[in-house]
Amino acid sequence: MVQDEPLLGADDPQPVRVHGRTGRSPFVLVSDHAGRAVPARLGDLGVPAPEWERHIAWDIGMAGMGRMLASSLETVLIEQVYSRLVIDCNRAPGHPTSIVRASDGTVVPGNAGLDAAAERERVERIFRPYHDRITVELDARREAGLPTVLVALHSFTPEMDGAARPWHAGILHNHDPRFGLIVKELLDREPGLLVGDNEPYALTDTSDHTVPFHGEARGLPHVELEIRQDLVADAAGQSAWAGRLARLLPLAWARYTAMNADR
Repeated sequence: MVQDEPLLGADDPQPVRVHGRTGRSPFVLVSDHAGRAVPARLGDLGVPAPEWERHIAWDIGMAGMGRMLASSLETVLIEQVYSRLVIDCNRAPGHPTSIVRASDGTVVPGNAGLDAAAERERVERIFRPYHDRITVELDARREAGLPTVLVALHSFTPEMDGAARPWHAGILHNHDPRFGLIVKELLDREPGLLVGDNEPYALTDTSDHTVPFHGEARGLPHVELEIRQDLVADAAGQSAWAGRLARLLPLAWARYTAMNADR
């Protein structure tokens, strides 16, 4: 690694990719871990090639599923392009897992011994542009008087620390669970699905950044969706889940607006 060169060179992708466009749909889709790019200056971070296929590098299936969902809902999807092993864009800067030294048993040598300047460069060149783009989108919708629901798309590994995770999907919520619990109720009615309530993770003020910063702080209805990765690992699974969510999210919004009409 050549430390005196900029983190992102001319041939590196920009950190944010936007699909679809703002329209009548109330939904704004965001995907914190859609990509697994690494700046050329960082090489492979010392991580063996097979490890880049694992959940530690990205949210498997979310790029494909998210784009299908954005197309079906005729709305915008904002994706982070770089791997969570470079910097996790769903953690606040300075969080212990913002730039991991090891993840699920895999050591990340390229993240060892980073000084404050190197960490700050990743924040400024990768983390900040992604969240700035979400802010621009949400500000524009507010100024246009458009209703907005923030939907954060994630996937989870079927097994962690030797324990199987039986849920097909999880609904994560924190201070305002209203919209998320409506989505969970609708998913619960789908044949054969086991849906977790803050499982396999809980959404908290410190464990997550995107929903607390962009959704809760603005008072927007929101949900963080987790889908088990083996269910969206291929195009067929991604299409099935995109179709399901494209059908259920508008129903959830209709129910939410009816329930909160007098608030």
